[in-house]
Amino acid sequence: MGAIFFLFYIACFIFWLWMLIDLLTSGSSTGTKILWVILMLFLPLLGSILYFFLARKKTL
Repeated sequence: MGAIFFLFYIACFIFWLWMLIDLLTSGSSTGTKILWVILMLFLPLLGSILYFFLARKKTL
């Protein structure tokens, strides 16, 4: 059971890191970046999910 929680934690961390890098390399204004970074630092999973659905540019 502990291994499942560990894998979930690692997946969440990778997703958070991916969204943080995406945010910092985006063309958003500095103020917008600061607000998103603060949100992602205080609420990592929720902030990352919100950024993914609300602010991230859809590029494939």
